[in-house]
Amino acid sequence: MKKAYFNKNNIKEVSQRMLKKLESSHGIKIGFNVNNKTALIVTDMQNYFLDEKSHAFVPSAMAIVPKIQKLCLLFFEKNLSVIFTKHTNTKDNSGAMAFWWKDLIEDSLGASDIANNFDIEKATLLEKHQYDAFYETNLDEILKSKGTEQVIITGVLTHLCCESTARAAFIHGYKVIFPVDGTATYNIKYHKSTLRNLSHGFAVPVLMKELIKKAVEL
Repeated sequence: MKKAYFNKNNIKEVSQRMLKKLESSHGIKIGFNVNNKTALIVTDMQNYFLDEKSHAFVPSAMAIVPKIQKLCLLFFEKNLSVIFTKHTNTKDNSGAMAFWWKDLIEDSLGASDIANNFDIEKATLLEKHQYDAFYETNLDEILKSKGTEQVIITGVLTHLCCESTARAAFIHGYKVIFPVDGTATYNIKYHKSTLRNLSHGFAVPVLMKELIKKAVEL
């Protein structure tokens, strides 16, 4: 089930091929930009998913870390919004999560912490309990208070929390940018399925290098 379809050596080629396939199949011509009404959402980059010793480790996640780090730094420099989500659960708030997964990410465990690859001092930390980061959180209020009109979704897992949050963002009225090399999951089939579905009515697929360039130029 798990396979590192992204690694530091192939992520550029693989992601470019993914985007080209999306453009040829959907005829995507929607433009995008990064401006002071853009927020970066970094989804669940926690030890639970980034620690190789964890049973939930996402092999491809390590390849996207440097790209997210760079975009975060640029957003901090430009005084743009960066929101890190942290997924935790208890038996009371897990709902159907407990049915699907053999364990819960309890807040008392070190596995729930944001991985030390990231400096979150200047970011907003948002705790969530379901795939969708808008569900029973104040994410919408945070975004609206900053005048946000557009969100960039990065992090893990592509087909669960990232996709759910992207769909919810669209429904809440935000333009959604979903970098093909800015999220990761357990295998390429899940990743491609999410990209294909979201790019047909929910989100604009792009490359992280394009977002980084736009942020630099801002």
